[in-house]
Amino acid sequence: MKGYKEIIASYANVPGGIIEAYHAIQKEFSYLPEEAILEAAKVFNLPVSEAYGVATFYSMFSVKPRGKNVIRICESAPCHVAGAAEVVAALERELGICMGESTQDGLFALEFTECVGQCQATPVITINGKPYLNVSPAKIPEILAEYK
Repeated sequence: MKGYKEIIASYANVPGGIIEAYHAIQKEFSYLPEEAILEAAKVFNLPVSEAYGVATFYSMFSVKPRGKNVIRICESAPCHVAGAAEVVAALERELGICMGESTQDGLFALEFTECVGQCQATPVITINGKPYLNVSPAKIPEILAEYK
């Protein structure tokens, strides 16, 4: 596991590097630790408030610890109509957590997201950005098994 200082340093001379650094840090730690944001402010010569602003503006970044595998379910109208609520219930039941929470073992986090552009195959979930289409409650155990 790389340290956040090493990751940030590798993007120090890249235009817009703070966003790329944040992606790499989050991939490693599943969230952006406060120390990493403070280090990014220093390395990218930004006020701390601006470094936090970048970290909190984009929905794909989390400044709170969360599970390693981030499960997002689309809450747009097409997914809602197609049965997203039943998929949410199945995910919560299978993982033993509610939306917005992470599992005790740190393996999964559940989050809502806006449209992921797959409205032809609703409902849709993503796990670490990988889309799963036409999801039904019955498919949840099989999908989650890929990440256990």
